[in-house]
Amino acid sequence: MVEPGRGAGAGGARRWLYQIRLELADRAAAAARSGEPDPDLEALDAILARHEAALVCQYDAFAFYCAEAERLGIALYPLYAWTRATIEQPAKKAKYLRSFSLRVAGEEVYGLERADALEAALRPLAGGPAVRRIARHDTNPANNPQPPERYRP
Repeated sequence: MVEPGRGAGAGGARRWLYQIRLELADRAAAAARSGEPDPDLEALDAILARHEAALVCQYDAFAFYCAEAERLGIALYPLYAWTRATIEQPAKKAKYLRSFSLRVAGEEVYGLERADALEAALRPLAGGPAVRRIARHDTNPANNPQPPERYRP
């Protein structure tokens, strides 16, 4: 059996990396995207500062990926068609405008200890006025969505 946080790799077990994501309430998400102060975000902002973490709106990240692909050539971006189709669907756009990944010390994914500490600090905010939900994602491909067949190369 593979231990949590480990997967089989060349030369033995290797650690997966993690990312914490938050679903924010509509007003909090709008404030986080715009940089406008919001009293409901004060506790979240304090936790993020202590953990060297920053919010990244998933919609904005997807839109940036698409814009970069269009600028540099979509052939270099294998997820372009799927990502573009996703952000053009109104329901998914609304979802991803509220979804934020947390970068820690500038990194999109980070070790288990950092993810554990950040998640533990954030847990009391879940269900409050700003943070609807907290989720942990890992780099194990088996745990991540794969593009639908029509978007695969």
